[in-house]
Amino acid sequence: MKPFIPQLVYFEPNALEYPFGKQLFDKFNDMGLEIRKTTSHNQVRNIPGDSELEKYRVAKSTLVVGIRKTLKFDSSKPSAEYAIPLATGCMGHCHYCYLQTTLGSKPYIRTYVNLEDIFNQAHKYISEREPDITRFEAACTSDIVGIDHLTHSLKKTIEFIGKTNLGRLRFVTKYHHVDHLLDAEHNGHTRFRFSINSKYVIKNFEAGTSPLEHRIQAAKKVAQANYPLGFIIAPIYIYENWQEEYIDLLKNLSEALNPIKVPDLTFELIQHRFTKPAKRVIQERYPNSKLEMNEEDRKYKWGRYGIGKYVYPDDEANAIKEIMQLNIKKYFPQAKIDYFT
Repeated sequence: MKPFIPQLVYFEPNALEYPFGKQLFDKFNDMGLEIRKTTSHNQVRNIPGDSELEKYRVAKSTLVVGIRKTLKFDSSKPSAEYAIPLATGCMGHCHYCYLQTTLGSKPYIRTYVNLEDIFNQAHKYISEREPDITRFEAACTSDIVGIDHLTHSLKKTIEFIGKTNLGRLRFVTKYHHVDHLLDAEHNGHTRFRFSINSKYVIKNFEAGTSPLEHRIQAAKKVAQANYPLGFIIAPIYIYENWQEEYIDLLKNLSEALNPIKVPDLTFELIQHRFTKPAKRVIQERYPNSKLEMNEEDRKYKWGRYGIGKYVYPDDEANAIKEIMQLNIKKYFPQAKIDYFT
């Protein structure tokens, strides 16, 4: 799979006042990409397409270069105190992704050029929490690795966090284009996580992402570059022969990583869930999807923000948890399972 190249690039006018913005403009111009102006990265209009579905697909291959004005970070993740907003949106076509609803009518990809402002805010948060460690999540609203071969924003952030004593960075990706990150001076302060899944799930629900084998090869490179490494298995999805395929996933992952020593390996486990708004959007954007979303077969779970989600009933959820924990312990006895949800 080739690295992402946008079909169309928009620039906020003020983005060109930043050296990084001018650098990206010159780069994309030299690449021969179509460049347009937009008043705001939140107000990109006239994306080409004869139908809403066609406009959506073009938007997923559109990159918008702008300024991140809201520098108050937050994180809904249990594993980080703050998000660090390097990008928004993703070029992948994962049917189940929560960004389908959180990004709503703005599925295009955004990258921000005011990195110094973002780093200054991160420094402020780190100082406020001294002497505690402060963790930043860089993948709350994007798959930042998917565009970083173009921008190197993530690499700059890895090295910024690497120079701090109490800052830590983490992100997750479905892309294998990591070579430019291997020589970053991370100082062990960045946890590099890969989202992996069974071949059935990747084949049917993760279009536009790297094949599993490429992700695993990239994970080996990352481990050899001495990054702390983790894997997110999500969403864990029930279908015919799901148990065998997830066990094979863990067995094959173990064999692929051998004999590399990964001293601080982590796993995060997330069962498949969906909301009613997400179901509606998914069915509109991927009308032929095989993704099962029958409310009658699920358990309704209230969310923190008043929007409930449909998860597997307790007996099925417990079966997922038991099988995954048992086999992670079998194939990765030194690994830590951060959570199952």
